[in-house]
Amino acid sequence: MAYLYNRLQKLKKVRWHLGATLPQDIKANLTEPELQWFNNYSKILASYMMTIGDGHGLNLTNDIKPPKSLFIEVRCLTDYGKFELESGEIVLLKKNSQHYLPKLQCESLIRQGILQHIV
Repeated sequence: MAYLYNRLQKLKKVRWHLGATLPQDIKANLTEPELQWFNNYSKILASYMMTIGDGHGLNLTNDIKPPKSLFIEVRCLTDYGKFELESGEIVLLKKNSQHYLPKLQCESLIRQGILQHIV
């Protein structure tokens, strides 16, 4: 029982440090129930994070320190095209264009190298 508890605690840490997508080497070493637990935990955590931050959500896994703002200024590095925000607003992301967007909604594009956070 303690062995399983420790494995789930380690999975919880992985979720907070690496995000909702497991690296293949970790995924290969998990049982099906562990994968289901991880996916359920990720959904619950994501659902909770969307309820905070004045309706814009707040990624607690990235924001260990409270953010100064829920919006950030970004520059588009490639011609991406239309990007729909959760509010329904559509933003055209063209190379070298600058935008002021909700941080939570553009973090994945920053990680993909499509947007750059302007500090």
